[in-house]
Amino acid sequence: MLKAPSRRKRREPVKKLNLIPILDAVFIFIFFLLMSANFIKIFEIPSDVPIISAGAPPKNKKPLALRAVVKPSGISLYRGVPSRFFRSIGKTANGEFDYESLHLELIKLKKRYVNESEMIIEPAVSISYEEIIKVMDAVRTLRKTDESIYKKEGQLDVRIYNLFDKIVFGNIQGS
Repeated sequence: MLKAPSRRKRREPVKKLNLIPILDAVFIFIFFLLMSANFIKIFEIPSDVPIISAGAPPKNKKPLALRAVVKPSGISLYRGVPSRFFRSIGKTANGEFDYESLHLELIKLKKRYVNESEMIIEPAVSISYEEIIKVMDAVRTLRKTDESIYKKEGQLDVRIYNLFDKIVFGNIQGS
């Protein structure tokens, strides 16, 4: 009598792949990605695009049309239409822009033009991002230590907390 080979009688069970360690690693990776996403902060500085209009400007008053040209040598302020130079602000002894002089000059202007809130900033290509932000900080808000400025709204005097907070970049293409 012939015997069947022993291999055929004993069938070994098929080994299954253990997926638990792989799933653990995937969940840890997803958890790490979610936790690291909380540390990313994006800051946005609002700025408007210059508006080009074919219509004539309002005839009831002359617009301030304030413009600051930021160059490596200093900041030049222009106003009016057509634009006329009226003040140059240099650098301090340590080589930084004189942000305090810029701020004080803009306070003088704001007292005369209380309803104006727009300013065009034209930075040169070589001006760093940090310097542009410091110029914007000097231009946008009144500090608590600054002299108060009020404007008439009907019968009330309303305090102004901003200098020129609507900033438009004039040379988007660079110079």
